[in-house]
Amino acid sequence: MIKVAVIGSGNVAQHLIKVFDAAPDILLVQAFARQKESLLHLLPESKITDSYTDLQEADVYIISVSDDAIAQVSSLLPFAGRLVVHTSGSVAMKELNPANRRGVFYPLQTFSKNKEVNFKEVPLCIESEDPKDFELLQKLAASVSDNVYAINSGQRQSLHVAAVFVSNFVNHMYTIGSTICNEHNVPFDILKPLIKETDEKVQQLPPVQAQTGPAKRGDNTTMQKHLNFLQDNNLRDIYKLLSQSIQHYNEQKL
Repeated sequence: MIKVAVIGSGNVAQHLIKVFDAAPDILLVQAFARQKESLLHLLPESKITDSYTDLQEADVYIISVSDDAIAQVSSLLPFAGRLVVHTSGSVAMKELNPANRRGVFYPLQTFSKNKEVNFKEVPLCIESEDPKDFELLQKLAASVSDNVYAINSGQRQSLHVAAVFVSNFVNHMYTIGSTICNEHNVPFDILKPLIKETDEKVQQLPPVQAQTGPAKRGDNTTMQKHLNFLQDNNLRDIYKLLSQSIQHYNEQKL
């Protein structure tokens, strides 16, 4: 039984608390939140603390807070020599306080508080300074996910950048598409089968091979019609930049 304490109350922390609390091989001994009420819908009050000095002993302490707070939170922990990890994709392991053994437990997924996630499918990227700590993190990760990867800090940063492109930026494209639909009284739902098919294609094909559309075809007439349609200069710039990027990748392939 692996004893775990989660420090944080945001989206990632809450999903970790749920999955750890339900896992048979893990004992969630405690969760830390600056405001206890933020976690009362997940845990009894007896398992929540708002004081670092009241943190109970655990095999691993998982800091799941905003990136710019990780170093500070790790320095506030009132003990030394224990395994402390963070869940960030962009913060180096060495930014944790060296008073404790350091590691990373990074779930590569987009999390929202009101959207359930099948954690078995979530890639968990782990890293540690000590081989024995890595074995512990590997066991912990395998208890909740079928996708566990040994990823160092440099690789993790590249993954985080790539994730911004394939998730955050793609979602923003959905937002732009939804806005265009709304402005012209067209239901966004009409686009959802296209979104689904595009997503399914990249599960089977390399993304560069799955690419379609006027930029891929070199259809300058259609692209100019689209640019004439767009009245917002920012959207026109985005359209031009993305079209140029698609053409650049297509030329490289050829």
